[in-house]
Amino acid sequence: MPLTFSARPALVAYLTCGDPDLATTREVALAAVEAGAAVLELGVPFSDPVADGPVIQRASERALRHRTSLADVLQLAGDLRRQTNAGMIVFSYLNPLLQFGLERFCDAAAKAGLDGALVIDLPVEEAGAYLRAMRARGLATVFLAAPTSTDGRLKQIAEASAGFVYAVSRTGVTGERDQAPQDARELVRRLRRYTRLPVAVGFGISTAQQCAAVGEYADAAVVGSAIVHTIERNPGREAAAVREFVSGLLGGSRAAHRRTSATPA
Repeated sequence: MPLTFSARPALVAYLTCGDPDLATTREVALAAVEAGAAVLELGVPFSDPVADGPVIQRASERALRHRTSLADVLQLAGDLRRQTNAGMIVFSYLNPLLQFGLERFCDAAAKAGLDGALVIDLPVEEAGAYLRAMRARGLATVFLAAPTSTDGRLKQIAEASAGFVYAVSRTGVTGERDQAPQDARELVRRLRRYTRLPVAVGFGISTAQQCAAVGEYADAAVVGSAIVHTIERNPGREAAAVREFVSGLLGGSRAAHRRTSATPA
């Protein structure tokens, strides 16, 4: 299925698969889509993350205690695809893909109905084999662009990306923040020089007000830690809690976006 952002700001919702278990992840994913999420990022739990803050680290630890693997995530994706047309990508570090086998991963991802993948620690300069394998199966390759990236590197990232470009709103690790990202607007402006793809902004976005601010200049907001934290705080009612959270996030952000984008009569 194509990755589309029909409303603005659209929501890309990240989940750590297997937290607290795969059955709950499935319920939470469907609840997020029902509440309006446009794209699901299915996070592969990893034992040695370098870009994840404490909330997602704890979620990965819980998932790994249940031995959640990349194969499990791919099977979950296939189950979800039979029930939703929402955009869906795998979010992973490179090591699980290499252990699984790159060609094998691409075949399995296409068979499961995934739209693509974001390999968080794969530099675009070293992504040749990955790009060839993904493109051969018609899978989108989403790359991260950071505020510290040079214009030359942003051009490389834009040319290698498909589906959308993920603009990192700030340096550092994932996690909820009280303040809206400061560097993201300029980063998105710079990216627009090199691509017509949608641009999604992530890292540190956790409130309707922050999503609305992102919607003023980008196509989508990525929310991860705040959703994972909602799951962590609501044992036994994870799906209902995420549905409520996402509904509030999108309802508030889109109302604010309409107010700020309205022109005087």
